[in-house]
Amino acid sequence: MNLEALHTGLIETLSLTLVITSVAAVEMRRLKFSIVAYLCQALLIVGLILSFAAVNRALYWWAATALVTKVILTPWFLFRSIRGVDDHEVKPVIGFGPSAVIAALLMMSFYHLTHGRGALLAPTEMAQLGVFRTNLAVASTVFALGLYAVLTRRDAIKAVIGLCLLENGVHLSLVSLAPGMPETALFGVATEVVVTVFLLLYVVDGVRREFGSTDTFRLRELRW
Repeated sequence: MNLEALHTGLIETLSLTLVITSVAAVEMRRLKFSIVAYLCQALLIVGLILSFAAVNRALYWWAATALVTKVILTPWFLFRSIRGVDDHEVKPVIGFGPSAVIAALLMMSFYHLTHGRGALLAPTEMAQLGVFRTNLAVASTVFALGLYAVLTRRDAIKAVIGLCLLENGVHLSLVSLAPGMPETALFGVATEVVVTVFLLLYVVDGVRREFGSTDTFRLRELRW
């Protein structure tokens, strides 16, 4: 791979900024601000894919698809789901203070673990190069923060945002591990979860109509 064709400084900057947007999306208590944080992250993902397109022109197709699905459709679905309702997040399982500490610990531990032990997760020569190690460390961190949101948030919309973070973490690792393969763009397009997000938000809207809330704990009241 022609590493000189890659704008490594730009890639590392975009990649590290993903961590900031992930923490913001998880910890902000106003859902509209969480969605804006996710939107910013989606733009960063598109920028990263475009940066790698210098060595694989097929990635331009993935970048175009991601622009439509991640930057336009998914945020539009999310904003539509909170239109006309109180956008304050349902009180999560863990309060803001402890949650912020846990998110910071997850961010630092997953980043340093993956960055320092990258050879165990991706035993390839390319994965040990600086820019790729950074991307893999960021990908694992974003994935961990998304999973944390899914597991600890009672608000169904925030859980959907966590799912979107999971997807972004997977996509960053995919484009970082195999940026030069033509199949990478195909896998990236095929694993976009915009349809899943639409269906989940449709279910969330039904839960809101039934219980007047997007609190997932209210689902316990359902009876067959």
